[in-house]
Amino acid sequence: LQGPRYISSVPSGGFVVSEECGDVKVFMSSCNLLCSLSSKYGHQFGNPAGVCVDTNGSILVADEQRRTVHLFPEHGPPICLVSTGLQRPAGMACSSSGHLFVADTMENCVKVFK
Repeated sequence: LQGPRYISSVPSGGFVVSEECGDVKVFMSSCNLLCSLSSKYGHQFGNPAGVCVDTNGSILVADEQRRTVHLFPEHGPPICLVSTGLQRPAGMACSSSGHLFVADTMENCVKVFK
């Protein structure tokens, strides 16, 4: 890993890690690298920060530089969930009821999205 920043567990027993100014890597429960989101989806991150995994196993990534949150489903292309309203997204969490919590460090608050 190069500059690991944020980490989240994956329902299958693995985990996902964002790297500063780089990529997001997915690991299996054996700690072996499963994939890089940049390679798997052809997605270029600005500065990936917070990561979390929803109840469907989709990976969500906050991009600090681009001020966005993207969802990476197991199958299909990435989906931009949040493209406005964030100044510096950092840590994130997904709730079982479908809410997304994003810490915005520039505005010193937590923003909630449904």
